[in-house]
Amino acid sequence: MIVDSHAHLFLPNFNGDLEAILQRAKEKEIEYILVPATDIATSAEALQLAEKHKNIYAAVGIHPHDSKAWDDEWLEKIEELAAHPKVVAIGEIGLDYYYDFSPRETQIHAFKTQLDLAVKLKLPVVIHNREADDDVMEIIRSYKGTGLRAQFHCFSGTKSNAKELIQLGHYISFAGNLTFKNADNLREIASSIQIDNMLLETDSPFLAPEPFRGKRNEPAYIEYTAKKLAEVQNISFEDVTRTTTYSAYKLFGIGEKPKLSFTYKIGNSLYINVTNRCNADCVFCDRKGEAMVKGYNLKMSKDQEPPAEVYIKEIGNPKKYKEIVFCGYGEPTIRWDVVKQIAKYVKEKGGRTRLNTDGHGNAINKRDITEDFPGLIDEVSISLNSPDPDQYAALMRIDKKFFYEMLDFAKKAKKHAHVVMTIVGLNEVDSEKAKKFVTEELGVDFKEREYFYH
Repeated sequence: MIVDSHAHLFLPNFNGDLEAILQRAKEKEIEYILVPATDIATSAEALQLAEKHKNIYAAVGIHPHDSKAWDDEWLEKIEELAAHPKVVAIGEIGLDYYYDFSPRETQIHAFKTQLDLAVKLKLPVVIHNREADDDVMEIIRSYKGTGLRAQFHCFSGTKSNAKELIQLGHYISFAGNLTFKNADNLREIASSIQIDNMLLETDSPFLAPEPFRGKRNEPAYIEYTAKKLAEVQNISFEDVTRTTTYSAYKLFGIGEKPKLSFTYKIGNSLYINVTNRCNADCVFCDRKGEAMVKGYNLKMSKDQEPPAEVYIKEIGNPKKYKEIVFCGYGEPTIRWDVVKQIAKYVKEKGGRTRLNTDGHGNAINKRDITEDFPGLIDEVSISLNSPDPDQYAALMRIDKKFFYEMLDFAKKAKKHAHVVMTIVGLNEVDSEKAKKFVTEELGVDFKEREYFYH
């Protein structure tokens, strides 16, 4: 299932064959389409489309190109339209200093006023930004803490701006221009942020992807952008579509939340959702929140935790996968006996295993569980989080003694398995210091994980 989060289906470009376009979209498994307006008239047209077609939703608002004659009384009409259940956002709004069709002061006033309306109505916004980075960023920063949620559509800003917007809780999307031969900078940005923080869009009828560049764009062509995202992210097409579909649900309320997954495939690895329970409470972990990862719902109470047989049945032939990873939004060694049963099955069937852990397994089980690794666990990924004990304790909201438990666990684990120690890419953590500590003092491999902003 795919969501095209930005398609202007009311434009004359689609006159006469809209039904055929929607049929082609359906054939490409595009389940929902969001149609953002550009002025009062097209806001009504977008809503008419949404009322006529079950799979279409609307956003209402005034585009910067159309804000030249802005009148604050327009807000009343936008608010009236936004009350309709199929209106899921305010948009397309923003700033455009490339064409400057509207005075910049007027654009800024219209933009801020509509942002205020969105906050009031508790609706997300769809933001247009062209060569107005400084003003857009300054304005968006001023809304921190208001509950504002935004899609920065057809993103063309800087990598640092993209990461800051994501930290503020917003989403980035790219159109067909991501596939253009001269779009190396866009692809670099797209490769540097988590797919969990992105949406898919076409911006139809504009920005048709290769190989249709220069022609009319349409929702069915979204697969080309999705495939390019999969390529630059080094994940599968299914990972992209599943994750962005959930993001559309999270931001716009389109669709529904996925059901609980006990096992979940990312790339060519199968992950085992062992437990949501944990002895730590990391500041960057969404265990107590939605507990979603790449479109999978991992939220699981203790009484929902299945026995080993359920996981084994879902695994089937483990050789179909690169590896079987014991992970989830909790500490898997809390259910060490279950992990061992599954790992035994995987190894007997010729599969490979990896344990993702906070390194507290010995303390949790009150014995040295690393002695169980031979024949069961091939690789261990341990969350170092910080080479500084005090910072480690603060990030994990746990007693500092567990820093030393984790180090002792790592030293013992490397006798029996390949060990990788990881940190999450947080600004306050010195990644170079962490890498030196891991590789030189502990003699194991190091990896920095991109932070997914929930």
